[in-house]
Amino acid sequence: MSESKTTGPVPEEKTAEEEQPRSPREIRLVMVGLVVTMLLAMLDNLIVGTAMPTIVGDLGGAEHLSWVVTSYTLATAASTPIWGKLGDLYGRKGTFLTSIVIFLVGSALSGLSQNMNELIGFRALQGLGAGGLMVGVMSIMGALVPPRDRGKYQGMFAAVMALATIGGPLVGGFITDHLSWHWTFYINLPLGVIALAVVVVTLKLPKVHNKARIDYLGAILLTTGITSLVLITTWGGQQYDWGSKQILGLAALAAATLIAFCYVEQRVQEPMLPLSLFKNLNFTLVAVIGFIVGFVMFGATVFLPLYQQIVQGASATNSGLLLMPMMFGMLVVSLVVGQAVTKTGKYRIFPIIGTIVMTVGMVLLSTMGTTTSSFTSACWMVVLGAGMGFLIQITMLVAQNSVELKDMGVASSTATLFRTIGGSFGVALFGALFNNRVTDTMKERLGDHAAAGGGGMKDPGQMSPADLRKLPENIQDAYHHAVSNGMHTVFLWGAGVAVVAIAAAVFMREVPLRGAGAGKADKSAEASLEAAAV
Repeated sequence: MSESKTTGPVPEEKTAEEEQPRSPREIRLVMVGLVVTMLLAMLDNLIVGTAMPTIVGDLGGAEHLSWVVTSYTLATAASTPIWGKLGDLYGRKGTFLTSIVIFLVGSALSGLSQNMNELIGFRALQGLGAGGLMVGVMSIMGALVPPRDRGKYQGMFAAVMALATIGGPLVGGFITDHLSWHWTFYINLPLGVIALAVVVVTLKLPKVHNKARIDYLGAILLTTGITSLVLITTWGGQQYDWGSKQILGLAALAAATLIAFCYVEQRVQEPMLPLSLFKNLNFTLVAVIGFIVGFVMFGATVFLPLYQQIVQGASATNSGLLLMPMMFGMLVVSLVVGQAVTKTGKYRIFPIIGTIVMTVGMVLLSTMGTTTSSFTSACWMVVLGAGMGFLIQITMLVAQNSVELKDMGVASSTATLFRTIGGSFGVALFGALFNNRVTDTMKERLGDHAAAGGGGMKDPGQMSPADLRKLPENIQDAYHHAVSNGMHTVFLWGAGVAVVAIAAAVFMREVPLRGAGAGKADKSAEASLEAAAV
């Protein structure tokens, strides 16, 4: 390997130290800190998603519903590559702990919110910290455990996924029904203190001193481009016509900043997001798949509880329980796939199966109506969850295996970034589609006056389940149909997007996984990696 050609941000002595074999006991201790932090990150979205209908009913401003999630995911997306680069340049432990602290501050302030604008702002601060949580967990794990051996430790992550995905909605629903929605944010604080303590004690990484400058211009351009695109999907066709000067102006801004970003990244010494990563075919394909997984997963998590509470009459607690089939399907399949990859070293078939199953799940969910039973919707959610279970771990595994070890941090942050951006776009686009469909259906059934909130009725998008039960039966029936129609539109569009992931998975190549368990195949991994680069 030629040292003169190495331009990565990680000094050679740091890379060598991180590549030293770790004992199983040492790795297990580190994993405790990582899974506690992952639990912190995963619980938040699941708890808040279940409580959203009640939050909207209390604070009002339902037209900004999607922004409560979008502000969080947008801040996460914008900060993710920055956290990844900071970890590579100045050490992962310090940046990891800093991100946890910022996340906790944002959680506390979100719980104190008195109106929707405050909540959106504080959720953005919370998302800023969250950007460093997942990328920190994944990059640290990637540095400590070779890809071929990673399946042995995925059980720990699968366990915390089970606790978060099954317990999160349940806890969120219980808090909403019996305490206050404010506690859906406050609950992060004790868990965060535990995470901080465990990470400080167990995580031992070498200190890094690097004088390289951060690519601030690239970070600003990328953030501006992402923000412009999300605003287009949020405002287009709702607050502004698609052909309005506002939307066209945002489109021009997004195009200009992203083109400028690509120009800058090819010329700076330490690019925020090295475009050379995308010369590797597998890395590019899993980035596309990760984007679509985030698109589908965030949309389903946000809108399914609304359907269950409004149409199926579930309480906030029960709607959390009714999400369990999707999470259970994702958990079980993820565990099985992780073990299979460790034993065989083969992974290409799993993204293909997963994208097909995920698409089928979205199509099935699009068939839900006002008479769909809870059992039927649960079956469809199992299908969707199983599809995502094939993809959640594999996309990160392939991304990390597609780059050299010195690029582990930036590969992890880039893969996380695409999934987060996908979630941001999914919630924004689904929110616009859902609101438009609900409004149109209410107009068809009740007329313009009633659908706009006349006759003492709230705007359709601002009704909580409790508000709906106080209205006349004909209005309740109209709103049930409106929400069902909105769900049909959301999931049908989601299925169309998921088809793109199938195409990406088909073109993926089987590259041997690095690691002790790979045996002789590991010796040819680097050569195969170069062959996969296009």
